[in-house]
Amino acid sequence: MTVVTLTINDRLISAKKGSTILEAAEDADIFIPTLCRLKGLSPRGGCRLCLVEVEGSPRLTASCITQAQEGMVVRTETETLGRYRRMIIELLLTERNHVCAVCVMNGRCELQRMAARLGVDHVRYEYRYPDLAVDASHERHVRDPNRCILCARCVRVCDEVEGAHTLDMMGRGIHTNVITGMNIPWGKTRSCTSCGKCVQVCPTGAIFSKGTGVAEMEKRQDFLAWILSGRDDNIWNWGE
Repeated sequence: MTVVTLTINDRLISAKKGSTILEAAEDADIFIPTLCRLKGLSPRGGCRLCLVEVEGSPRLTASCITQAQEGMVVRTETETLGRYRRMIIELLLTERNHVCAVCVMNGRCELQRMAARLGVDHVRYEYRYPDLAVDASHERHVRDPNRCILCARCVRVCDEVEGAHTLDMMGRGIHTNVITGMNIPWGKTRSCTSCGKCVQVCPTGAIFSKGTGVAEMEKRQDFLAWILSGRDDNIWNWGE
């Protein structure tokens, strides 16, 4: 295996050639925040929380889509990065209606957890308070765009793992939304297999199982590694 050697936060580490900076950091137990990334899905670089500083580069770099290079010098924890990350979380919280007290994911939400970890205890921007229609037309699942952070995990798992591609993105900027079918109610789509993978990978309460009350929704993202290792290596050991 060919490896590259780079420096992250003054630590000299080795990484498999082709690894991203984020993967190299994770292998070295160095935390880099992210919300749109999920191991097993293609990288998107959408949430920008994983920005890092790379010596010699005038711009911040998305670590989930940037390959680690030989001799690269990276910093993952600086005052500038902390400021940008908190601002990103604040903007996510103000763009939609993330009211934790009435959310099925309260206490288990990745956005909520990340805000707490990054020290976001208030927001400095005006709330937009959009009123987006909840789609409860599916027999098993509900899609609430008011909780969506547009990470596209649901879109990618539906396409890349399930192969149905029922979900997609529509619109631009703050008008972007996840849609089902060709923007028809979820329950009317013919491609959805009702597998529930989108439910499990959603980091917030934007997609959840019907019949779930406030703070009751628990999601299992480890199923994704189980599926992929089963397909690739014929290893099926989930729950053992």
